[in-house]
Amino acid sequence: MTASDTTTAPHAVPVVVGLDVATAAVRVVCVDARGRVAAEGGADLPQPVRTPGGGREQDAGTWWPAAVSALRQATSRLPGRGAEVRAITVSATSGTFVLADSAGEPVCPGSMYDDRRAADLNAEAQLLGADRWKRLGLSVGPTAALGRVARLARLSRGPAPAADDGCDRLRSGDAGSFRVLHTPDLLGRHLTGAPVAADWSHALKTGYDPGAGEWPAEVLPALGVPDTWLPAVRAPGSEAGVVCRRAADETGLPEGCSVRLGMTDGCAGQIATGAVLPGRFVGVLGTTYVLKGVTRELVTDPWGAMYSHRHPDGWWLPGGASNTGGEALAGTPADRLAALDAAASARGPAACVHYPLRREGERYPFVSGAARGFRLGAPRDDVEGHRAALEGVAFLERLAVDHARALGIAVDAPLYTAGGGSRSALWNRVRATALDMPLRTVPRAETAFGAALIAAAGTLHASLADATDAMVEPGQVVEPVPAEREALQDSYGRFTAELRARGWLDRD
Repeated sequence: MTASDTTTAPHAVPVVVGLDVATAAVRVVCVDARGRVAAEGGADLPQPVRTPGGGREQDAGTWWPAAVSALRQATSRLPGRGAEVRAITVSATSGTFVLADSAGEPVCPGSMYDDRRAADLNAEAQLLGADRWKRLGLSVGPTAALGRVARLARLSRGPAPAADDGCDRLRSGDAGSFRVLHTPDLLGRHLTGAPVAADWSHALKTGYDPGAGEWPAEVLPALGVPDTWLPAVRAPGSEAGVVCRRAADETGLPEGCSVRLGMTDGCAGQIATGAVLPGRFVGVLGTTYVLKGVTRELVTDPWGAMYSHRHPDGWWLPGGASNTGGEALAGTPADRLAALDAAASARGPAACVHYPLRREGERYPFVSGAARGFRLGAPRDDVEGHRAALEGVAFLERLAVDHARALGIAVDAPLYTAGGGSRSALWNRVRATALDMPLRTVPRAETAFGAALIAAAGTLHASLADATDAMVEPGQVVEPVPAEREALQDSYGRFTAELRARGWLDRD
């Protein structure tokens, strides 16, 4: 059956599919042109394995079977048994990849996004491409995929170690025929039955330069990476191919259905909120706090707190992730949180100031390995302590927005918000008041939903902006509380003054 087949079941309407490959699970959503979820599916993946030297691996051979299972669940629940699917897009964790042979079969375990075994090679890559990374406002971190690809290139030429590292095929195969496949590249090959291009979002941490539209020629050869290993790269949302007969038989997708290039989980999550036009930003309050938005031009951050992916339409997606966020409330039972919220709401602003950093070092909106959590004043009871923690994260969000504006970035109102923390009505009011701008809550800011929106651009809708306008629920607008504005502004001033006094925040 093809995508153009009209013999679908009664009441079946066209849908697109978003497929999210997370660390330990695959999730699928089927969404119609109005944003209604028509069917869902899911499957587990094996937990990644820790290896000596900071490695983290997963059997890449499990990615496609799990995707098949999740897709089959979802398509079997559609009125047309999958015949109404017009397009599919895959999103995955940033920096996860596998090296595969000419047939697309993995020759080693999949290397996960947080694998640290190539930290030395990534440091070398940072020096080799210093001018390029500076232009892009990027740094090559210790877990970047770029160094991990170079590590595999060296393993392919070297003798086997004493311990079994699962790379026998890597050393025994024809290294010249190998290809780097990010998770969506591998699944795209299975879906289409042929090699597919990578998108510039998943390729970013492998070293692709989305500004110049090229792989870094001054870096990869010096690291020993064959240029034949690297995929062609195209814009997210581009058509990678169409579903082949074999994949259609396995998944329930219609043969000929469009396979569209996706974006990393963080970018897809941003798109799911509707923050896809210049000036729109979203604050995601999960375990940690993340601010992401859209600019027309690339804006680099001399402090290194923000960096940018490239937007599917050629704009830029600046953002940063804090070490602070919802984990400030870790250990407090959910029923206790509701009671504390109610009491803290009635109490009003805290007299003390709390920076609830639970680990060493901060990475956004300022960068300091010396940063530690602190309190200015002692809370009189648990209620005030709870309120001060909520306010501390709100102050960090305000600092993130101030930091973006200091770089010349327009952050328009309302600020979109998502994540588990945005389910707290009190926390949203505190955040809106600290920011002195309204928030707009987003009900379904999920990676799979964002992938579906990318699939809808050019299929169910003319553009990504049209897709998000039609398919993303508007949510509720939360206004600042005028009676609490002065107290929170005063506490925010104490918060930033203390960061400066401790030498963690630049005085300018």
